[in-house]
Amino acid sequence: MNLEFKTVSIVIPCKNEKNYIEQCIESFLNQTYPKELYEILICDGMSDDGTREIVNKYKNENVRLLDNVELTTPKGMNLGIKNSTADIIIIFGAHAYADKEFIKNNVQLLNKEKDVACVGGTIETINSSIKGKAIALSMSSPFGVGNALFRYAKEEMYVDTVAFGAYKRSVLDKIGYFDDELVRNQDDEINFRVIKNGYKILLSPKVKSYYYSRDSLKKLWRQYFQYGFWKVKVMQKHGKIASIRHLVPMAFVVTNILGILLGIFIKPIGVLWIIEVVTYVLCDIISSIKITKGQNGTLRYVPIIFPILHISYGLGFLEGVGAFYIFKSKNSVEKNKKISR
Repeated sequence: MNLEFKTVSIVIPCKNEKNYIEQCIESFLNQTYPKELYEILICDGMSDDGTREIVNKYKNENVRLLDNVELTTPKGMNLGIKNSTADIIIIFGAHAYADKEFIKNNVQLLNKEKDVACVGGTIETINSSIKGKAIALSMSSPFGVGNALFRYAKEEMYVDTVAFGAYKRSVLDKIGYFDDELVRNQDDEINFRVIKNGYKILLSPKVKSYYYSRDSLKKLWRQYFQYGFWKVKVMQKHGKIASIRHLVPMAFVVTNILGILLGIFIKPIGVLWIIEVVTYVLCDIISSIKITKGQNGTLRYVPIIFPILHISYGLGFLEGVGAFYIFKSKNSVEKNKKISR
C-alpha cells in the first residue's frame, strides 16, 4: 500500500494528566512519519496539577497548548479541530501513548479507499498494579466488553466505531464536529454520523496504541455507569442503536431485578432467574481463569470486575432511559455532566 503524505493534527483533550501526558507527547514526537507534516494540539481543561507546565516544555517541538476553558472533552476536541488546518485529524487520549508507526499507519489506511472516512486500531489496555492489570485484562475480553472490537481484534475489518479515530478533515467539515452536549460517548456519536452519511470506518491491528486502565474499582464503576448513561442520549439523537451490544448490560440488569422481584411469587420466573445467574457465574469463572493464565494475582479481582462492567453500564443505561425518555430529568443530566468532568 503506497503512502500518500498528508498533514496531520493530533488533538489531545486533557485535564490534570501530569502522570501520563509526558509519555503521550513523547510517543508522538518519536513517530516514523515526517515531523514537519504533523502537529500535536493539547487542549487542556485548565489543569492545576502541573500538566500545563509539562506541556509547555515542548512548545518548540510541534506542540501547542490550547486553553479549553469550557472544560468538557468534546469542547476540547472541537477546539483542537477548529485550530487545525490539517488534512487529517487524529483524536487521542492523554491517558495513553502511541506506537511509533501510529500516524503513518493511520494515514496509509485512510488512503486505502475513497469512502473510508475514519480509521482506528486496537488498544492494548495496560496497568502496573495487580488490580489495574486485572481491570485491563477484563476490558480486553469479549466477555467483558462484548463485540467492542477495538479492544481485541486481530484482523482488519469495517466496524461501527473505533477509539482514537483518525478522520479525514473534509468529512468532519461535511458531517459536523463532535457533539458538545455529550460529555461521554462523543466518539460513538460522531462515528454513527460517519456511517449514516455513507462512509466507512476501518479497524486495523496495524494501528497500535496503549491505554492505562483505571486501578480503582470505584472509578471503573463510575466510568462504565457514565458510558451507559450517555449511550442513551446518543440513541435518542439518532432514533436507533448502533449495535445490539449496547442493550445487553441493561437487559442483564432488568432480568435480574425482575427475577428477584417476581421469582418469589411466580415459580417459573424464579427458576429462569436461577438458570441465568448460574450461567453467568459459570461464564464469569471460565473467562476469568482463561484470561488470567500466567498473570499472577489477577484472578482474585477479575471475577468481580466483570459484573462491575456489566451492572454499572446497565444501571447507567436505565438511569439514562429515565432521564432522557421517561422523566426527562434535568437534575439527573446535570448530575452526570458533573461526574463526567
